[in-house]
Amino acid sequence: MPRIFNQQFLSRLFILLLISIISLASVSAEPIAVDDIRIAVKDQTTRIVIETRKRPAYKVFTLSDPERLVIDIANTKLSKNIARSNFANTAISDMRHAQRKSSLRLVFDLKQRVTPNNFLLAPNAKNNYRLVLDLSTGKSNVSAKKKPANSISSAPIERRALRDVVIAIDAGHGGKDPGAIGYAGTYEKTVVLQIAKRLKRLLDAQPGMRAVLTRSNDRYLTLRTRTNIARKNRADLFISVHADAVESRRAYGSSVYVLSKRGASSEAAKILARSQNAADMIGGVSLEGKDKVLQHVILDLSQTATIDASTELADNVITNLSRLGKTKKKVGHAGFVVLKSPDIPSILVETAFISNRKEEKKLRSPKHQEKMAKAIFNGIRRYLEDNAPEDSKLAQAPSSRNNNQHIIRRGETLSGVAQRYGVSVKALRLANGIKGDKIHAGQKLKIPRA
Repeated sequence: MPRIFNQQFLSRLFILLLISIISLASVSAEPIAVDDIRIAVKDQTTRIVIETRKRPAYKVFTLSDPERLVIDIANTKLSKNIARSNFANTAISDMRHAQRKSSLRLVFDLKQRVTPNNFLLAPNAKNNYRLVLDLSTGKSNVSAKKKPANSISSAPIERRALRDVVIAIDAGHGGKDPGAIGYAGTYEKTVVLQIAKRLKRLLDAQPGMRAVLTRSNDRYLTLRTRTNIARKNRADLFISVHADAVESRRAYGSSVYVLSKRGASSEAAKILARSQNAADMIGGVSLEGKDKVLQHVILDLSQTATIDASTELADNVITNLSRLGKTKKKVGHAGFVVLKSPDIPSILVETAFISNRKEEKKLRSPKHQEKMAKAIFNGIRRYLEDNAPEDSKLAQAPSSRNNNQHIIRRGETLSGVAQRYGVSVKALRLANGIKGDKIHAGQKLKIPRA
């Protein structure tokens, strides 16, 4: 009896400890509130102070033409509408913000080029955490200064030229792995490579976009190698192209998958298990040297944001694929290894059922391959109109900035759109003649100036 009692006691104790750890991680992952943004100036330095209730994870970078300072703060939201500051005698001409699904982006329009230096101040009797940014308009010795020990900014502060958005295209299977084989003997590996090459040509022809293929010929790659190629090329998006197959030869149509939460959890466990021996970079943040709870929180934030972005990308691709024929309207969720990059939005497109005679014939047709590639391309382009990286050429293009119009996507709310563009719900209603809060997917909203 004593032995049985001890085993039961230890089991219950273990469960309680596990619940405590999970609760701690959950609390840490709650959105961080930004309570105040203050701006002051002294001599040739403009100081920005962002006050948060919890320790923020952030990155800072500058952009040119025009000059801007960008601050991304993970898992953060404004606790209230921040009063507009007086920018007289400062290096700042205007300030705006965008509330994303799991982060807050602050953009400061600058009057001139500045040299920024940032550091984090711990709470004291009067204040919470304060992220401080000093913008110097004169000569600076920032490079010679020692980085404060409590700073957790992981992105280098440097001026970068605008870049192309990089899309990694992964043609499934290859080499010794033919994939599914159609009724007429068509190999999946062959037709998906042809579609991938067509998609690459379309993307490369679009200003501001650049595509890379994980394989350009009939060769075998491990699943991990495919995602590693995407990371090596610093891909912003990952598109895996496949052709479905089932026993029933009647099944037909297209579908799009993103990573499931279960798949994300298993990948997180693998990343955290090896992070003690490798400087894993997740969304530009190194996990090395951070305690386990913070590692969990950083990884969870990154994966949540990436799955949200992947789902939005998948929705846009589904919309365009449905114009070609039957397409599963709901985004699928699966634990595919090629979708497991925690910081690269990734989708897997099942172009058609190669096990269906009619669809196999279509997959072999160059004309249909081109239509399929264009549908995927249009979905990617539509997604990037609203989600191009801030430091990319595409983000600066008038066609992608779409400053005065927003097309409602499934699941969006009027208040969410208002937060995204930094305007009030009341202003949105007035600009669009809306009385209540009801909106629908596909609806076009005029965005008034903030």
